[in-house]
Amino acid sequence: MFPEYRELITQLKTDNDLHFIKLFDEHNELDTQIDNLEKDPVASVSRAEEIEGLKRKKLALKDELYQYLLTKA
Repeated sequence: MFPEYRELITQLKTDNDLHFIKLFDEHNELDTQIDNLEKDPVASVSRAEEIEGLKRKKLALKDELYQYLLTKA
């Protein structure tokens, strides 16, 4: 995610920027949760609406992370 900001992301993590770390970790947790649900053939069908909601939340977090990176660049 955001390869053009790889150095800045590393710096924010190293500097222990708690707000950034919280957003970054939440985004990654959602990504893992979505992947696990989509790999489960039953969940991918029966929980499709939930998965879509999680994807929207993940996208919103990605947008927030991007805006945060822009302010720190």
